[in-house]
Amino acid sequence: MLTVGSERMKVFIVGGTGFIGYYSTLEFLKRGHSVSTISLPDIKLGSWFPKEANVEYGDIFKMPKADLVSLFSGFDAMVYAVGPDDRVTPKAPAYDFFYERLVTACINVVSAAKEAGVKKCVVLNSYFAYFDRVFPKYNLAKRHPYIKCRVEQASLAIQEGSDKIAVMILELPYIFGTMPERVPIWKDLLIKRLQKQKVIFYPKGGSNMISIEHVAESVAGAIENGRHGQRYPIGDVNFTWKQLLQVMLDSMDMGNKKIITIPCFLASLYGRILKNKEKRLGLEAGLALNHLFKDIMCREFYFDPSRSAGELGYGRGGIEEAINKTIKVCLEK
Repeated sequence: MLTVGSERMKVFIVGGTGFIGYYSTLEFLKRGHSVSTISLPDIKLGSWFPKEANVEYGDIFKMPKADLVSLFSGFDAMVYAVGPDDRVTPKAPAYDFFYERLVTACINVVSAAKEAGVKKCVVLNSYFAYFDRVFPKYNLAKRHPYIKCRVEQASLAIQEGSDKIAVMILELPYIFGTMPERVPIWKDLLIKRLQKQKVIFYPKGGSNMISIEHVAESVAGAIENGRHGQRYPIGDVNFTWKQLLQVMLDSMDMGNKKIITIPCFLASLYGRILKNKEKRLGLEAGLALNHLFKDIMCREFYFDPSRSAGELGYGRGGIEEAINKTIKVCLEK
């Protein structure tokens, strides 16, 4: 059913079978819009994927611009939902890797969409760009290649849109939820460690978090109501790491495990050890390991998402249920 004040649109999602792309597809269809997507054939689509969505397979990182223009022709709006996140550790230098995939590829797609006559575009970005903007003293973009590329991605995408295509940036935090055929990132990122450790050692700090369903609502809301050039920090609940870990442990029936908060200088020492190991292997993380804990993990990356939620009309709540569901699927797999 179409939302109030909106009209039926033809929406193209770049990466529509990915985690956020899939839920965004469901949300757009629920609102009465039509959806097409291009994705890599990395999972098998079953009856769980909506038959109303048109799926093509291809690699936008390798497609010539002329092919992209042809692909996007006839669409009103586009969602850019692809690109590596900060968990990827490429060969050094990391900046070159992330710039090619986060900036060059994105701008190529936005430019092609503009040439094809697309009028609205949402680019999925990171809340690290938000914190770099509001806390310049942290020097986040200067120290961390991934964050620098996210900042440049947003700036250049908005600039590319100019007066021809409205470009909105969604700055996303920690996201919880599940989808068929994909194992949640949290299994390798954190859950395996929690299972193995008898006592949990973690730095002081925290982050904003949100469920995947509300992220999808923000994507559709940005297409329907977003304003060109706006960077929207998307989120819901501010949790300390200890709160998050306790919810996870409770979901795993391990709630009696002790969580010990370690001082930042010890965590930073561990980060420097990891950095030296990484250097010997010729690798470089997008978030510099020697600065990771002091700059990010030991801080409370909190914000009030009320303005974004109000303007884009996305819902809030249900984060603990989303975490529990995520844990359950991870344990099953």
